[in-house]
Amino acid sequence: MYGFNKEVAGDFDEVIDKVVEALKTEGFGIVSEIDVKTTLKNKIDVDRLPYKILGACNPKLADQAINFEPDIGLLLPCNVVVRQTDDGKNIVCFMDPLAVLGLVNREEIKPMAEDVKGRLQRVCDAL
Repeated sequence: MYGFNKEVAGDFDEVIDKVVEALKTEGFGIVSEIDVKTTLKNKIDVDRLPYKILGACNPKLADQAINFEPDIGLLLPCNVVVRQTDDGKNIVCFMDPLAVLGLVNREEIKPMAEDVKGRLQRVCDAL
């Protein structure tokens, strides 16, 4: 499995705000935000339910990861997806850093990946 998720009640935009605030408590900021619904509508005239990809980054941990493996930026930032289902539920999905960073196959990365996963799991639990 490459991620974990949680259903979060509320208005879609309010859920986004909750996620951003919860990420801040664990040292993450949002470095990118992709509004998939709007992008697909503008580019290929497809209607989708709300779907956003948040690029979450903890600068200290990102710096540490890049020091271990300069090309690890290919696997950063930690993506968090907030999406709405057909029945109006909001699902917040977190990438699993152990699965993703495990692709690097270097023992020095594993403790950091475990730390990041713990932080993201606490964010998920707090929602």
